Amino acid sequence: MALSDPLRLTARALTTLRHRDWEADARAIRALVEQHEVTEVVVGHPIRLGGQRGRAALAAERAVERLRRALRVPVRLWDERWTTVAARRTLVEMNLSRRRRGAAVDKMAAALILEGFLEFDRRERGGAQSGGAHDGEE
Repeated sequence: MALSDPLRLTARALTTLRHRDWEADARAIRALVEQHEVTEVVVGHPIRLGGQRGRAALAAERAVERLRRALRVPVRLWDERWTTVAARRTLVEMNLSRRRRGAAVDKMAAALILEGFLEFDRRERGGAQSGGAHDGEE
């Protein structure tokens, strides 16, 4: 999971949520949304490189539908192609050991997904800052 800064300019890794069951996951996400005053949730959409929706993408779509019912903020899917590759490459360049890289890849990928969404959102809004004291979360 990752959070943006209040101006929605940058993203930073927050934590890794390990899947337990839907109810526990929803409670944990709801608590983070409330704690950080999140105004929008972005979920990575693992579309295949060729653009097809495989099992993982369909699972993400089902999770988003459940999150939309469980949360009081908008929930969006965001194409996450190449984010894990980019995260691994960055961590290798930082000379992290394999063991430490494994634990950090998901966090970094979440931050990259959110950064991609924030960049797109800024362009869509014509460069206008959305401002406010709330963070976006992935």
